Amino acid sequence: MRRQQQQQQQQPPPPRRGRSLPGAVGALCRALPPHARPAPDTLRCAKFDRPQASLDFWRLLYALLKQIHGRKWTESDGIDNQIRFVKAALWYHGYDRPELYRLHSDGSAGSRELLLAFSWLLHRISLLEQLLARNRVKTGDETSVCTCEDDLPNSLKGTTEKAPKPGLEGGVDVRYLQWLNGRLRFQWRGLHTQHQEQCKLLHKIHLFTSGSHMDQVLGHLSVTETDLVRQPENYKQLLQLLESETLQLEAFLEWKQLEPVYWQWMETVLDNMAEEGNVCESQDTHIEGSELPEVTSCCPWADSLTGQIDRLSRDLTTLRDQLHKLVTRRKAEWCEKVKTREEELQKEGFSATARKIQESVELKLLDLTYLCAPPKKRMHGSHRLVFRSKHPASKMVFGRSVSKESFSTVSATEVIRELQMREASLVRELKQLQEECRQRLNEVAEGLDGVICISP
Repeated sequence: MRRQQQQQQQQPPPPRRGRSLPGAVGALCRALPPHARPAPDTLRCAKFDRPQASLDFWRLLYALLKQIHGRKWTESDGIDNQIRFVKAALWYHGYDRPELYRLHSDGSAGSRELLLAFSWLLHRISLLEQLLARNRVKTGDETSVCTCEDDLPNSLKGTTEKAPKPGLEGGVDVRYLQWLNGRLRFQWRGLHTQHQEQCKLLHKIHLFTSGSHMDQVLGHLSVTETDLVRQPENYKQLLQLLESETLQLEAFLEWKQLEPVYWQWMETVLDNMAEEGNVCESQDTHIEGSELPEVTSCCPWADSLTGQIDRLSRDLTTLRDQLHKLVTRRKAEWCEKVKTREEELQKEGFSATARKIQESVELKLLDLTYLCAPPKKRMHGSHRLVFRSKHPASKMVFGRSVSKESFSTVSATEVIRELQMREASLVRELKQLQEECRQRLNEVAEGLDGVICISP
């Protein structure tokens, strides 16, 4: 008995959710951006679906999603426009709970539904991590690099944006589209010229300040650091920004420690909704949109689901190998056919036709090679520019980290080469589409009497 009592005294007591819940909610609120930071009482009122918390939650989601999508946040927007934007952004990210989209546009009710959507964003898209990355204080010169494919989410496939109708009824005037295209080209050229001028100025600053930085890995000063050297009185504003970011990061670390408590509290929110009859029996069809991360509970169907996933993975691997063999065999057959047909066309004197066929086959082979190739790691996000004068082959380097221990870099030459390959592929695809459009126009023109079509 004494040993059991001593062991019980030595074991630390389990943390009480009632005591740590205010700390978790408070840390979550402090980790959000300062201009979009709700009061902890707003979340508590939303749990009981209090109407006074609805407008605050709509404004909160509006401000956060505006930052996620890289747009300016303004308080002058009407509440109906804010609600419309929040619903559209949630639908874009895949939130398919119908109860939220049925809420009125005046923002008079639905605070609990908005609390669920806010928690879903925290878990599904890593809301806090994205906001901290976007709002961090940048002391170095950075550039945005993206080599990802422009794939639309599944919720947006098959949908198109409605174009305005300034001219003809039931359609769009072609002259208006030509004017928009010309205006877009002009703005794009102006933006490209400004970006080139910015790169020239950055190169001058990096070259003239080479060897002035304390960090030997960097070796040169950035624009912000050069401005501080010229105007030392500006360091107070930078220091305030750094202190604010430090407090926000400390709150984020505290939130990560108390995060399980928050999700346990969210389970009680779902329990209250079930008791009040707000969750219908068809919730299983929308469980993906409203699921919350499990903390301590286990699912009885997890083992069977894992087995099904493993079997499906093996089947997909086998299917990929079979497709690879089929593509290899078809490629060899097509190469033989192309060679035979090329010899025949050369004998007949149709070299131009042979070149067109060869370009078409090469384009299809490149597409098949791209589809069958293993997925390559794509670059996306901001990278710091580091000038290297000792290596002529790669003078400009994109770096993710600036520490001496781990300095993962990629040269600008590699990025340019990959972007050029992507550009060449898009140009080939554009030429193919243009040729198909010409053929369709010729077919349409043949059926029209007295109409002559002159290609541009």
